[in-house]
Amino acid sequence: MKAWSIISSILILLGSLGIFLYGMKLMSDSLQKVAGHRMRSILANLTSNRFKGIFTGFLVTSVIQSSSATTVMIVSFVNAGLISLIGAVSVIMGANIGTTITAWLIALLGFKVSISTFAIAIVGLTFFLLFAKNSRMRNIGELIMGFAILFIGLELLKDSVPDINKNPQIVEFLSSYTNIGYFSILLFVFIGTILTVIIQSSSATMALTLVMCYNGWIDLPIAAAMVLGENIGTTITANLAAVMANTEAKRAARAHLIFNIIGVIWMLILFYPVITLLSNWIKSMMGYDPRITTNAKEVLPLTLALFHTAFNIVNTCLLVGFSPQIAKLAALMVPQKKEDMEDIFKLTYIDKSFFGTDELSLIQTQRELTEFSKRLIRMFGFVNRLVFEQHPKDFSALLNRVAKYEEITDRMEEEIATYLSHVSEGQLSHKSAMEARGILNIIDDMESSADVMFKISKIIEDFDNMKLEFSKEQLQHLAKMKNKAQQALEIMDYNLQNWDKADFIKAVELEQSMNDYRNFLREKHVEDLKNKEYKFKVGSYYSQLFSLYEKIGDYVFNVSESIDKTKNVEEN
Repeated sequence: MKAWSIISSILILLGSLGIFLYGMKLMSDSLQKVAGHRMRSILANLTSNRFKGIFTGFLVTSVIQSSSATTVMIVSFVNAGLISLIGAVSVIMGANIGTTITAWLIALLGFKVSISTFAIAIVGLTFFLLFAKNSRMRNIGELIMGFAILFIGLELLKDSVPDINKNPQIVEFLSSYTNIGYFSILLFVFIGTILTVIIQSSSATMALTLVMCYNGWIDLPIAAAMVLGENIGTTITANLAAVMANTEAKRAARAHLIFNIIGVIWMLILFYPVITLLSNWIKSMMGYDPRITTNAKEVLPLTLALFHTAFNIVNTCLLVGFSPQIAKLAALMVPQKKEDMEDIFKLTYIDKSFFGTDELSLIQTQRELTEFSKRLIRMFGFVNRLVFEQHPKDFSALLNRVAKYEEITDRMEEEIATYLSHVSEGQLSHKSAMEARGILNIIDDMESSADVMFKISKIIEDFDNMKLEFSKEQLQHLAKMKNKAQQALEIMDYNLQNWDKADFIKAVELEQSMNDYRNFLREKHVEDLKNKEYKFKVGSYYSQLFSLYEKIGDYVFNVSESIDKTKNVEEN
């Protein structure tokens, strides 16, 4: 019976923690839905210097109440080339400060009043928003619900932790680990790290630490050690998010880990003097010494929240000047691979910070188009390998690279178009103006061909998930159509590199060949379905694929056609 009581208590404790964690997640997710686009805009635009980056990280994390969500967002932005590695480091520093807001909410509200009663009333007043037709209103309803559930979970967490006065065995158990000097501090740093890694939320671990303090399980030094461990443990989410990302994104995640580990190391060196200084200040301000466990209910939660905030602010102030060095150390931890170099978005010939003569700018843009073309050919190679890739891990990696390249082509179109708009503001000759217009058409068609490649990859993914197989004849026809699309891309690439000597005739011939072959496959496909040569589902995927391959040919031909038109324009 005693064993069952222990198991029941553990399950109730875990359930209470789960409710708190669910409330935190619901609140964070709904906040991102309500203001997610604004958060992304802020992150993307307010990182021009380190101090703006720190403020941005603090602001976003304070709003969405999740440093993990902010850091994962940062990793994805680095992966897309929107933020530099050094810019990411400063945002991560700010996110570490922003996440301390949770501790203050709990310390100031969670232990002072029985807020769960008000939380249930709030749910009763606002639950109807969950059924609103307007998605924004539903998101606001989820936000309020998440906030209420968070504090209900905290109340349950407080009640589920056994009273230390009624359970002296807890004191005996903890005393064997908390009274072994400095080793106790290191041990609970490790415990805080592991708990956060398991729970995947430093806020939830912080809440658990505060509850343990409030109930007298642990004293201030041990709780502070757990907080330091939580700072390390919270970095695991970003590192997991970066597993399938490019090298720069992996480095951003490692930079988060480096920053927090350096902070914990210097704090451990100064640990006891800092705890003494903080305790004396709290005692002078509030009349209670937080090191004395009998005062736990009065001042320990606030002291711990103050320690958490002060540590992250001081750590940021100390290390903000070393952002480039942290980035370099992260780069040493994650060496650059050749394929990752190719996966980073970066304009090669266009320098947006410098505008030369308008005519020279057009030459730079033409050269940039050749880089665009190389990326398209590389992306098409990944798509082609998908059909034959049998290994699940490699298949998934190829899908991710295709998706990554689709993002890159979107960015290239946007950046080149923006650059051209600036160039067009100058005094262009008639021929150059027509050339600029032609280039805008070209980048639109090139980006559209990348969209088609991405669509092909998703169709292949669906086909693979359904465990379907093409017949040998179907594979042969698809291979022939792919080869024609490959030739079309190569002709486009040649024409972009040899603008004045572009071979439009060959492009026309290949375009006609692809159209004829597509028409032949359509007719044969209808006949094969009538003769039940293959299942309708397989036929549906098959017809989509050969039609999309031909669609790539259309867009690629449009590029060659635009080149031919612009080179034949005469000066007025």
